[in-house]
Amino acid sequence: MVPVKSCMVPIEKIVKVDRDVLVKTAAEMMRDNGIGSIFITSGEEIIGILTDTDLVRRVVAAGADPLTTTVEKIMSAPIASIEGNRTLLDANDLMAKQHIRHLGITKDGAMVGMISVRDLVVFLTNLPRK
Repeated sequence: MVPVKSCMVPIEKIVKVDRDVLVKTAAEMMRDNGIGSIFITSGEEIIGILTDTDLVRRVVAAGADPLTTTVEKIMSAPIASIEGNRTLLDANDLMAKQHIRHLGITKDGAMVGMISVRDLVVFLTNLPRK
């Protein structure tokens, strides 16, 4: 089976914002980059993830003000993760079990990338058909 690291978005390509960034700014960045999540940092450390689901549930549905609320207040933390040498099936099973759509990829415990349900779908769509 294919290792999850072969389909991940490497950490260098993941959009990151500081924990003090306003929700509106982060949402605009997600829109402008066509992505469904952003990693949240404190200095150089990744401390959480902000997803489109977080925006709906913790801002829109909760009536929070995106002009005054920081991403740290609504992010998901810690980021669920899996080692990069595990299989895509392992990643899929973990996402299904935890009801999440984004999964951090680690190497020796350090975050090296991310995979989303969309990445899994793209991979499966490009498999040769029998």
